Amino acid sequence: MLPPAELVARAAARNVTMLALTDHDTLAGLDEAAAACATHDMRFIRGVEVSGSYRGQAVHIVGLDIPIDAPQLQTHIDSITVQRRQRIAAIGERLEQRARLPGREIAARIATAHRSPTRLHIARELVSAGHAKDTQDAFDRWLNRDKPGHVPIEWPPLEATLAALRSATPHIVLAHPHRYRLSVGGLRTLVGEFATAGGSALEASLAGMSAADADRIASLCRKFRLSASLGSDFHDPAIPWNPLGRWLKLADGLEPIFERFDRSHVGN
Repeated sequence: MLPPAELVARAAARNVTMLALTDHDTLAGLDEAAAACATHDMRFIRGVEVSGSYRGQAVHIVGLDIPIDAPQLQTHIDSITVQRRQRIAAIGERLEQRARLPGREIAARIATAHRSPTRLHIARELVSAGHAKDTQDAFDRWLNRDKPGHVPIEWPPLEATLAALRSATPHIVLAHPHRYRLSVGGLRTLVGEFATAGGSALEASLAGMSAADADRIASLCRKFRLSASLGSDFHDPAIPWNPLGRWLKLADGLEPIFERFDRSHVGN
């Protein structure tokens, strides 16, 4: 929702001293965010959250401490950008044909405004045009499975996603593992495969995570000797319960992933 410099200014006002920018499937805002952090004397972590697939469902993998030059990762992200833009156009067509909404116009406007467009951009446009009361309502009425604007997508497989990230950084995090539709054993298998393929950490503390989920993810970190990440997972200033700099903590005995960073390379 916010330009990188505005995001950093908001973080500084919230007394944030270390910030990672991990936009979905794009590195485009990192240079601007790095420059803004330098003016606020804020430690900056270059990052990205990459879409992948595992056993038929989407998974999100975060790379941290990304170098300025990461050609293999950029090529991988560029291919995802093509998928995203094709999907947004297809959603617009379906909304036009199945719901009699101005889907093509909405999709074209989003494609012009955003290099890496998402369904959330569509949802916000639907709210703005009065076709939904809020973004959740937009998903429930128009965009979710079995709704007029639903367009499924198959992201690159987990192995390819991890290979692309490994080409750029050793600091690779499985985002929000407690949210995936997997059994206890299925999640353990995913984390094991993730660790074997070069993953280094699990997102073990974030806004809205229950104590039971936090304990479960902490146990997996210990079992597979993985570090842990935590953060506000801030997306939108309109969501008051999830502000930048929200205080969080890790379970006892977990290593914060940022302690692995070579400080001489962070932000470069």
